[in-house]
Amino acid sequence: MAKKRISEYTSYIYIKNELSEIGWNTKNPTRNSDGQVYTQQECHDHDELKKFLNKKKPEYVVKINEDSCYIIEAKGRIEEIDKAYQEAVDYAKMINKSKSIQAVIVSGVAGNDEDGYLVQSAFLEKGTFKTINYHKKEITSLISPKLAEELIESGTASIKELEINEKQLLATAEEINEVLHLGSINKDERASVMATLLLSLIDDTKPNYNASATVFVKDINNRAEEILIQHNKRDFFKHIEIKLPSKDESRNKYKKALVSTIFKLKKINIKAAMHSGTDVLGKFYEVFLKYGNGAKDIGIVLTPRHITSFACNILNISHQDVVYDPTCGTGGFLVSAFDYVRNTSSEKQLAEFKKHRIFGIEQQPKVASLAIVNMIFRGDGSNNIIDDNCLSVGIKKLVLNSSTSAEYVKEGENKKHEVVTKVLMNPPFALKDKDESEYKFVQHAIEQMVDGCLLFAILPLSVLTKSGDSKKWRQNKLLKDNTVISVLSLPDKLFYPVGVHTCALIIKKGVPHPKDQKVFWAKCTEDGYLTKKGKRLKDINIVNHLEQIEDKLKLFILNPKTPIENIAEFQKSEIIDFNDNLLELVPEAYLDQRIPSKNEIMEGIDELVREAAAFIIRSKNESNFK
Repeated sequence: MAKKRISEYTSYIYIKNELSEIGWNTKNPTRNSDGQVYTQQECHDHDELKKFLNKKKPEYVVKINEDSCYIIEAKGRIEEIDKAYQEAVDYAKMINKSKSIQAVIVSGVAGNDEDGYLVQSAFLEKGTFKTINYHKKEITSLISPKLAEELIESGTASIKELEINEKQLLATAEEINEVLHLGSINKDERASVMATLLLSLIDDTKPNYNASATVFVKDINNRAEEILIQHNKRDFFKHIEIKLPSKDESRNKYKKALVSTIFKLKKINIKAAMHSGTDVLGKFYEVFLKYGNGAKDIGIVLTPRHITSFACNILNISHQDVVYDPTCGTGGFLVSAFDYVRNTSSEKQLAEFKKHRIFGIEQQPKVASLAIVNMIFRGDGSNNIIDDNCLSVGIKKLVLNSSTSAEYVKEGENKKHEVVTKVLMNPPFALKDKDESEYKFVQHAIEQMVDGCLLFAILPLSVLTKSGDSKKWRQNKLLKDNTVISVLSLPDKLFYPVGVHTCALIIKKGVPHPKDQKVFWAKCTEDGYLTKKGKRLKDINIVNHLEQIEDKLKLFILNPKTPIENIAEFQKSEIIDFNDNLLELVPEAYLDQRIPSKNEIMEGIDELVREAAAFIIRSKNESNFK
């Protein structure tokens, strides 16, 4: 009995900390005008609550406004979640006999610091408590002030807009990495474990958290496999199947890490959030893989989601396009393309697009599995993602019931592919001499494209500046067979902690670059993100050069004669210098130098004077010494 009380106390502390984190003022409203939270011992400070609760005391009563409140009840063991929820509902019904205050939101919380915590919440809709949901997916976290306000305004338990706490999202990714590490789950296993857990969460039935490690993992695996079967992706299950260690002690440790991970995913409403307009899973993976799982060591360079969205917008992706990413990683570009089409097309057009016109290849099966999971959660379970080396695979046109589609073929089987209309790609960066050069992936993609169509590729600057094979490709392939529309230098820390300078290359396939054709050059050193404590976080105080050029670039892609203001060291439209021996295709080679200001000139003169004076003094001292 004593152990249970301690557990309940830990849940009590947990709830208070969570309430504070999501924006509630946890001070007592009776004693503090800005306060919003009555503890178990304080709820009778409110006369109306005291009157109708009698001697009963819920764990917390949260003041939403003068007329409405939020009831939270806690239990010390996770299997008591239904009991905690029902007691919260019972407390609410007692309070709702009042004519001056109504309990409109309830949450049951069950668990402890050792096992983790579950949350079950509901909203009072037309006199009945209904599960709070987003796109019919249950909200599994405590309710924030903003969300509470939306629920009250709408009068329904189905919310229309889900707030995504990016900081919490990224922090949770790091926490899960640590949890899996403590569970002795190796780096190379974590991505596949995560994929399986996420797939298992699609099933709305609750796993038996108290089952043995063997039974629990078997259940998780079965759930994940069933989802893949439903989407004709069963072959990928062998890459993500969770396999327990042989020793019982290690198995229990492993299972505990899995359960804790599930609870942390529920805390950020992962199921509901993945139906939002934000690529939540992509952002999550960015941190999960980048900072804890050796992404740098295996050459995975995850494209930030604001970059993939930018690319889809400027290329104006439509449901009629055949979109291809030959090195799709976790599916960032494909997700953005899918979302872009979803927002601009009918349901019928979207169904055709996702079934016939979106393709991706990823060489590492486990990473490809993550891409498939991401697409399934976005609503594209029919995606054409495969695990293979794109350099050995081609795409050829396929006509089905008058609908344009495509299919994969072994390279060389059909040399004249030319079906892809839009390419979005970020090829793996060559880490070693034996690695394939990045331009080879670009060339492969070009060969799958229809003449006159567009490619967006993120590349190391070296691909567009180096001599040797890279220069030969630029000279004999890139410019000889295609038109360069634009080259953008990207922020130095875009792929932090991978230290590589990158650029975005935009080309039109199949039209040799005219000598008098202007190129849109831009140096985008800032993208609205600040690198802080090893993380890149959005900051409204940081300028976003990509946003500044987005509309102009979109027009320029449609019509390269669009006038572009010449802004020194930032943007310019200019023809390629074919007399340049190096044939460097980077903005730095074409942008004008900015004229220094008067202050900068004076500062420069002062510095020169100081250096000259220091030189004279050193010279005199040396002469005296001699």
